Amino acid sequence: MSQPTPHRPLSPLSSLIFASRWLQLPLYLGLILAQCVYVFLFAKELWHLVHDAPSMGEQQIMLIVLGLIDVVMISNLLVMVIVGGYEPFVSRLGLEGHPDQPEWLSHVNASVLKVKLAMAIIGISSIHLLKTFIAAGTLNGLPFCPPELVATAASNVGAARCNALTTDGVLWQTIIHIVFILSAIGIAWTDKLMTHNSHKREHGSH
Repeated sequence: MSQPTPHRPLSPLSSLIFASRWLQLPLYLGLILAQCVYVFLFAKELWHLVHDAPSMGEQQIMLIVLGLIDVVMISNLLVMVIVGGYEPFVSRLGLEGHPDQPEWLSHVNASVLKVKLAMAIIGISSIHLLKTFIAAGTLNGLPFCPPELVATAASNVGAARCNALTTDGVLWQTIIHIVFILSAIGIAWTDKLMTHNSHKREHGSH
């Protein structure tokens, strides 16, 4: 059995540059803290749903449930960035053979992570767009809210006396969602071309 090749010592400058990757550690710890905030937000919204459900209309309940799904999807995005970004850019986690190792982590790299993040952002945008479409049903029946009531109306659709949306706002949100989709397709297509060219070079070298 061949012995592993010993690593030659790094120069001081190389060691400093290589060690600089640990500067990202506070960023990932900050994202973990943000994850805790989303857990609190989820529990708060869930309690609001359970406690006030008898006095809510179907539309309000649907919007709160979509908000809970939105929180879960953003939380999934955070996990993808924390776990998927730490290993390729900072240090190995040593999860090989661990029964709880995420399936996607075994083949993740910067390119795959980029595509997964783009798909997660599209999913989050879809939830927001669906909430907007549900709320847009009252666009022609209610006046636009003054600035001090916009936040209240956005969280109480179906019970408010004014609307936090405008027709132009709905249109632009739809356009931005389409741009997200086109961007994800472009990222996936570019990744496919780069992978294909890499395989061709490997076969050509053999």
